[in-house]
Amino acid sequence: MDKIARIPKFTNITEKLFKKRLVFSGTVTFRADTVTLPNGKKATREFLAHPGAVAVLPILPDGSIIFVRQYRYPVGRATLEIPAGKLHSASDNLLTRIKAELKEETGFTAARITPLTSFWPTPAFSNEVLHIFTACGLRGGTPNPDEDEFLRVETLSFEKAWRLVKTGGIRDSKTVIALQAWKIRLLEKS
Repeated sequence: MDKIARIPKFTNITEKLFKKRLVFSGTVTFRADTVTLPNGKKATREFLAHPGAVAVLPILPDGSIIFVRQYRYPVGRATLEIPAGKLHSASDNLLTRIKAELKEETGFTAARITPLTSFWPTPAFSNEVLHIFTACGLRGGTPNPDEDEFLRVETLSFEKAWRLVKTGGIRDSKTVIALQAWKIRLLEKS
C-alpha cells in the first residue's frame, strides 16, 4: 500500500498527438507517432492501425458450435477458432461482413445474428476493435473461403469447446472471449 501512495498522481493522463509518422501501409498500417505525455515530455507510440474485424459464434439447435481450424503462420500451428474476418474499412457494415464471413468460411447462413460483445484485442499496440456476434437458425451450404484460406469446419459441443479453453486446446483470444461471453449469457438466462 505504501508503494502505491508514492506513485505521482496525474489528473490528466491523456496523451496528445504531436506528429504522425507512417511506417508501412498494406493490408494493415503501421505507424510510429510522436505524442506529448501528460508531463509535457515526448514519446513514440508504435502501433498497428487496423480497420477492425468481425467474428461469429455459430450455434446449432442442439447448442453445438461451428468452428474452423486453420494454420496460423505467426504461431506456427493450426488453431481452432470461430469464423472471423477483417473489415475492409472502418465504415463497413458489420452485419453484412459477418454474414459474408460465416458463409465464406463455413457455408452456413443464419436466420438470426445478434451482437455478443466487442473488445480491443491488443490496445497496447493496435487500435483494432473486434465485434463478436452469435448466429442461430443456421442453414448449411458450401463454404467458399478466400483463395489463400485453407479451412476445416468442425462442430463441437459447448462443453467440449469449454474444456479445450480450460486445457489450452483453444488459445485464440476472440474464440476464448466469445465462449466466455456466451457462457455468461447462458448463466444469466438460467
